[in-house]
Amino acid sequence: METILQITAATRELYIKFLNDISLEDLGKIPTGFNNNIWWNIAHVAVTQQLLVYGLSGLEPHMSKSFIDTYRKGTAPVNAPTLEDVGLLKAALKELIVRTKEDYHKGLFSSYTPYLTSAGVTLNNVSDAMAFNLVHEGIHIGSIIALKKALKG
Repeated sequence: METILQITAATRELYIKFLNDISLEDLGKIPTGFNNNIWWNIAHVAVTQQLLVYGLSGLEPHMSKSFIDTYRKGTAPVNAPTLEDVGLLKAALKELIVRTKEDYHKGLFSSYTPYLTSAGVTLNNVSDAMAFNLVHEGIHIGSIIALKKALKG
């Protein structure tokens, strides 16, 4: 699990780099042919990790219900981000993984409700969830790269 958490922390640094390097305007743009934007993709991965790890473990996620409801699976972008939103998400991307590691070492993830993902993979415990989460985050990194290319025209 330590390696999975380290890799997740590294992917989160990539997301933070996107938030630092892409203009606020471009974070919120939806290019022709796409159904979401860079901002939504980054917020979505933070929410998904919380739902897969905390929610399915019967624990409260460390994000607001409204944020989760706005960026969970099946949603689409509704608002352009503000500078304050970006700052909050950058902090959350780091803090949520630190918190997950701490909670894992405290043994808080003792129960888990099995979950069949849309990829056809059944998650049976928190280790499965964190491993699958890495795949999910990688998919969204690819989406962001495609969105960046489309924004450049």
